[in-house]
Amino acid sequence: MSSAVASARFSVLDRSRTREGHTHAEALRDTVVLARELEALGYHRFWVSEHHGVPGVAGSAPTVLAAAVAAATRTIRVGTGGVMLPNHRPLVVAEQFGVLESLFPGRIDMGLGRSVGFTDGVRRALGRGKDDAEDFAAQLDELLGWFEGTSPTGVHARPAEGLRVPPFVLAMGEGAGIAARAGLPMVIGDLRNREKMLRGIDHYRVRFRPSPWASQPYVVVSGTIAVAATPEEARRLLVPEAWSMAYARTHGTFPPLPPAERIESRTMTAKERGLYESGLAGHIAGTEEQVADELEMLLKATGAQEILVTTSTHDRSALLDSYRRLAGIANLEKNTE
Repeated sequence: MSSAVASARFSVLDRSRTREGHTHAEALRDTVVLARELEALGYHRFWVSEHHGVPGVAGSAPTVLAAAVAAATRTIRVGTGGVMLPNHRPLVVAEQFGVLESLFPGRIDMGLGRSVGFTDGVRRALGRGKDDAEDFAAQLDELLGWFEGTSPTGVHARPAEGLRVPPFVLAMGEGAGIAARAGLPMVIGDLRNREKMLRGIDHYRVRFRPSPWASQPYVVVSGTIAVAATPEEARRLLVPEAWSMAYARTHGTFPPLPPAERIESRTMTAKERGLYESGLAGHIAGTEEQVADELEMLLKATGAQEILVTTSTHDRSALLDSYRRLAGIANLEKNTE
């Protein structure tokens, strides 16, 4: 095993994707079960996400789901990837994470993003507009202030004030600069645009200013990783998500994940085929040996301290097998000793 892979942390972000023939409730329960399974394999963190009004995603209330995950596990860190700060008042976010940290001390992460919803209808329902994302840096400062007890309002965030809940910035677009200025760890993707990702990481490291939250830059690279006995089986793990993305871009709705075999036998339009093939490209997928080599190159190129795996597929047993094989590559059993 390479030194870069051996020294990196490995974590998972699960979006609670719905699968054809299954309910939203089943998707949420699957997320909790997966957290327990990954804890046993030695993964460092387990994060959940925030999506609103998306037919194929059940994860809409990340702090609520994080509480369920933390209650069902014992050692793995639990957090959000992320809470979309423009959708919430910073005080309320601080209070929610204060409650989580109080209930599960030393295990909670606060991943924060700046998305304001995928469609105009969702943004209207949230009472937000596209311009609200531009206030993210100020909202972030206010949120951290609630934990530090520096709010000028005379109000105190309880039980958050005085607690140390590690914050992470999801660095999409301007996020790298915001994370650097605030002195916070950064989560960046995607693997399909390596040059852009490397520019974002360089921008972050050059401009990083130490803070009470982090004394030096900390980079988490996120992306899809699929490991299987053969390259063909690994590629099949990517098929359901690639098709769902292609379908969303051609039909305007994001569907539940269908089985890979049904997609592979489907007749697609030229546009669908192009988007589908594009969705299959650029990820890390293959056998253990192939994935180990790709991870080594990725970690050396980025200098990242951590990998956050974001894989979604229809076949839950195949997904768990992929995570088990990845844990073997990274020797994660060392984390369970």
